[in-house]
Amino acid sequence: MKVKIVFMGTPDFAVPSVDILVKNGYEVVGVVTVADKMGGRGMKQVLESPVKKYAVENGIPVLQPEKLRNPEFLAQLRALEANLYIVVAFRMLPEIVWNMPKLGTFNLHGSLLPRYRGAAPINWAVINGDTETGVTTFFLQHEIDTGNIIFQDKIPIGENETAGDIHDRMMQLGAGTVLKTVQAIEAGTVPQQAQDDSQASHAPKIFHETCQINFDQKTAQVHNFVRGLSPFPAAWTTLDELELKVLRTEKEIAEHQHPTGQLFSDGRSYLKYSTRDGYVKVLELQLQGRKRMGVKDFLNGYALKKQ
Repeated sequence: MKVKIVFMGTPDFAVPSVDILVKNGYEVVGVVTVADKMGGRGMKQVLESPVKKYAVENGIPVLQPEKLRNPEFLAQLRALEANLYIVVAFRMLPEIVWNMPKLGTFNLHGSLLPRYRGAAPINWAVINGDTETGVTTFFLQHEIDTGNIIFQDKIPIGENETAGDIHDRMMQLGAGTVLKTVQAIEAGTVPQQAQDDSQASHAPKIFHETCQINFDQKTAQVHNFVRGLSPFPAAWTTLDELELKVLRTEKEIAEHQHPTGQLFSDGRSYLKYSTRDGYVKVLELQLQGRKRMGVKDFLNGYALKKQ
């Protein structure tokens, strides 16, 4: 069956997935994305989502509902006469939407389901020190991230890679998985496998207050916490009563008698904090009110108070 697609997504992560469909000749009859917001200096600039910008540039109709159950939006969606909906980094859909197209609605999720169901799968995989992650396409059903798995593709996680590094690689990987899924649906050869709920884990939304670094842990745990939250929302501690975002670190395993969380620096080339079994050396940081920078540049322009 020839597919006619409505694509639902918002951030940069979703753009390669819609782009690969367009470049492979698939008919994307509409895009659903977040409503425009005001931002910038004086909140006078209209901020459009990356997916909307892509759609406009490529002549694809755009729907931006405030509420997904709005009768006017539902009528507009039906009028597009799509038979397949694809969701990549959007929001939770009501059944009246995901149950609309004849061929179903599938989602691309940034984990190897059933692991890391939820809002922040990439972050939690890195925070937990996993050495592998990947993407999953699955058909939507009532409970979030629980539908039948279609395809999964894996990538390794390097011991010093950040969530941002994985995000950038994963969005390209995910685009290929989306294309493969559409091709299988079109050919009528869709593999489906039920998720094993006993293997499920969760990746809840991350909040600023839970991003404060606890140095009273092993070095690897602190290092993983930092890279799992980098570059956003960023792990943080305080320095001279200011918030200090720590964006990249390096592990240094060493025996010591210092209390955990003690800061050490020569004021020129290094800055590190003690942990239970060594130190985490800060490589990149951002002090409140300043730009992101390497530790040497930071120390070159900042006089540390005596600790």
